[in-house]
Amino acid sequence: MSENAAEPVPPRPPGTIRVGSIGGVDVLVTTSWFLVAALISYLVAPRIEQVEPGLGVWKYVAGVVFAMVLYGSVLLHEVSHALMARRYGYPVASITLHFLGGMTAIEGESRRPRHEFFIAVVGPITSLVVGGAALALWFVTPDGLLRVAVEGLAGANLLVGVLNLVPGLPLDGGRVLKSAVWGATGNPHRGTIVAGWGGRVTAIAVLAWPLVLMSVFAVDPDLVDYLLVFVLAMFLWTGATAAMTHARLRQRLPSLVARPLARRTLTVPEDLPLAEAVRRAQEAHAGSIVTVTSSGTPLGIVNEAALLATPEERRPWLTTSMVARSIEQGLTLPADIAGEELVVALSRRPAEEYLLVESDGTIHGVLTTADVDRAFREGGH
Repeated sequence: MSENAAEPVPPRPPGTIRVGSIGGVDVLVTTSWFLVAALISYLVAPRIEQVEPGLGVWKYVAGVVFAMVLYGSVLLHEVSHALMARRYGYPVASITLHFLGGMTAIEGESRRPRHEFFIAVVGPITSLVVGGAALALWFVTPDGLLRVAVEGLAGANLLVGVLNLVPGLPLDGGRVLKSAVWGATGNPHRGTIVAGWGGRVTAIAVLAWPLVLMSVFAVDPDLVDYLLVFVLAMFLWTGATAAMTHARLRQRLPSLVARPLARRTLTVPEDLPLAEAVRRAQEAHAGSIVTVTSSGTPLGIVNEAALLATPEERRPWLTTSMVARSIEQGLTLPADIAGEELVVALSRRPAEEYLLVESDGTIHGVLTTADVDRAFREGGH
């Protein structure tokens, strides 16, 4: 991935704000974070009022500060994922803090079960360590707002650490389960399916939490309890379902090979009249046209949509280069590219046509995204 600096910078996800970077990794905050910060401030305000009576509106300000400290520990959790991923050679695109915690965008799938295991488990371990350290500090912290912050930090991180070890995707514990099944069966897709079902079961179990409050703790759940349970269950169910769908799609990737999908290509001078280029292509039964220099160096790929949109009566008066897209970086791919590598290459540099070349630099043909999509829908055949 040494060419990343020369590649287009991916756009920031909508609804996010960049607040900085850690080790070159962008740290993003979703706009929903401000909602959760306000909610946390509202929920901890009574406890702050109990410890420091008479603060008035400042108790809510203290609540917002507590929310920032809490999400600082969430950031540590995500940074640990990022550092472990980088240790194994996986690029990290960004870290995003959102309504339900955080997410580390790691590029590519784990290559080995142990990579999956350690990248996943380091996050909950970090939360448990932070929670344990805060718990130890609680015993030596004097009464007051600082002690409230320390006890909240301890409770939240211990809870996050334990819950994240629940064996169901999209939780870290789900990735740990995936790595175990993967290691036992040698099949990463089977591991994802098993961990996905674990996430679905967990989502259903979360919905039963209000019943647990009433029957076990004799506490009547309020509207906030029902709302949080519903949001968390939906997050788990949709995350697990998305992971399972992605795994099923990835099973079809190995059969997706660029070489047999390439269209036969005709090379022509860039100043050749378009009508003549089309005539020659039809005569040669070529499905694509590439413009080249006098020495044979590829310059551009004729865009099919632009060609079809050009009236036939105008084609004799236009040069072929007028409807060709320049072959920029990322539009030339090796003819043997296949599977996930092919999909990643297409997503990194979106276009309608790509030039496939052999190892010696000769042109093999032109690959279109329409043909790739069609082959993928048909199972890669």
